[in-house]
Amino acid sequence: MNRTRLVKRIADRLLIEEEEAALFIRVWEEEVERALIREGEVGLMGFGAFTLWKQVGRPGRNPRDNTSCMIAPRNSVKFKPGKFLLEHLNNRTKTPGEDNKEK
Repeated sequence: MNRTRLVKRIADRLLIEEEEAALFIRVWEEEVERALIREGEVGLMGFGAFTLWKQVGRPGRNPRDNTSCMIAPRNSVKFKPGKFLLEHLNNRTKTPGEDNKEK
């Protein structure tokens, strides 16, 4: 599912305008980003946890010309799914009207 489809689905379910749903998603993303910078982790009980982690610099290879290069250290994010999300994903049956495109 892409952002446009997600905005539409949220708007439909909450009976709000798509612009409001898009604003909700933008604000949520900003708050998760701020919390990761401040605290290093965002946990949503049962859903999962986003954790900031620092990747170290390491040697790599440029695929265009096959030359060696150094990959700079950077921050990244890991997501660890929560218990209820995993249970739902592994025990769920397909709901009526659901198609494979929405996975």
